[in-house]
Amino acid sequence: MSDKKTALITGASAGLGRGFAKLFAADGHDTVLVARRRERLEELAAEIESGGTRATVIAEDLADAEAPGRIAAKLAEHGIDVEYLVNNAGFGTSGAFAELDLERELEMVQVNITALVHLTGLFVPAMVERGSGRILNIGSTAGFQPGPGMATYYASKAFVNDFTEALSYELHGSGVTATVSCPGATATEFGDVAGNAKSVLFRLGAADSDGVAKEAYDAMMAGKPMIVHGITNKLASQSVRLSPRAVVRALVARLNQSA
Repeated sequence: MSDKKTALITGASAGLGRGFAKLFAADGHDTVLVARRRERLEELAAEIESGGTRATVIAEDLADAEAPGRIAAKLAEHGIDVEYLVNNAGFGTSGAFAELDLERELEMVQVNITALVHLTGLFVPAMVERGSGRILNIGSTAGFQPGPGMATYYASKAFVNDFTEALSYELHGSGVTATVSCPGATATEFGDVAGNAKSVLFRLGAADSDGVAKEAYDAMMAGKPMIVHGITNKLASQSVRLSPRAVVRALVARLNQSA
C-alpha cells in the first residue's frame, strides 16, 4: 500500500475532473479516478502512472444510488484512505421543465446532489477522526439565482453551494476543510451534454477548464470555503443579490436561450 496521500475524483474522465487528476498527480499524490467511461479512465491512469504516482480506476455511474457505497467498499478492501475528496461529477439539461424527461431530471438530482452528499458522508467522518482532509465540491455561479430554462440544474448547484459553505463552517478547527468551486460557463463537455453549448451564456465566452481547475485546486489546498472564478462572475454573483428577483429571472432565462 502506498504511503502517499490519495485523492478521489469523480467525473474524472474529462474536463475539470481530468484536470484535477493531473494536478494531484503533479504534486505527488495518488488518485482514484471515478467515472462511467472505463476506457477513458484507463487512458488517463496510464498517463498519470507514467509520472510515478498510482491511479486506481473505478468505473461507476453515480446515477446509480448504490454506486457511492460500492466505491467506498472497494477502497476499504484495498486499504486506501481518502485524504482529498473532489465531488466533480455532474451534468445539466436545457429546456422548460414541463417538457423535459423526468427520469433524466431525477438522475441529475441523484448525481449532482445525492451522490455528492453520500460520498461526503462516507469519507468525512474518517477525515475528522484523523484530523486531516480536504473536500472540494463543484458548485456553480448558477447556484446564486434561479435558472429558467435549466431549472433543475440551477437548483442543484444552489444546494451544492449552500451545503458546502455550511459544511466548511461546521468543520472549522477539525483539521478538515470544505471548499466549493463556483465557475461560470467553462469549456468542457458540459455544454454539449446539457444542450446549451449555443446558448447566449456560452456565446458570451467560456473559461478555460485547466485554469478553472487550477484555481479551484489551489483554493481547496488553502482551505478556502468558496472560490468564484473570474472577475465577471464575481461581479455578477454580487449583483444578483441586489437586483429585483423578477429582473434576475428574466435575465437568466434570456442567457439560457439558444441562438
